[in-house]
Amino acid sequence: QVQFVESGGGLVQTGGSLRLSCAASGIIFSAYAMGWYRQTPGNQRELVADIDPGSNTRYVLSVKGRFTISRDNNNHTVYLQMNSLKPEDTAVYYCHAGGVPASWGRGTQVTVSS
Repeated sequence: QVQFVESGGGLVQTGGSLRLSCAASGIIFSAYAMGWYRQTPGNQRELVADIDPGSNTRYVLSVKGRFTISRDNNNHTVYLQMNSLKPEDTAVYYCHAGGVPASWGRGTQVTVSS
């Protein structure tokens, strides 16, 4: 059974930092691209950043230069380091593996106060 378990969210002030973690199980982790997504109430889930098996990364323009995605294949974990956080980064953050037909995890709430 494929599972994604996100952690590391919380409440921070504008300009603060958080590091999110996502532990994946049930897949050959090193073979898949991994992505971090976020969702706010009433809106679709959007891709924030992804990292392919070769550790090449891509970011949505709004987080470029502030967020860094990385992966640890030995521990089946993907990270999202978030710096210079803004109120518009407030969302529930999820991770998922590219192309894998699996349910989403519970996500982790990130709240940035102004």
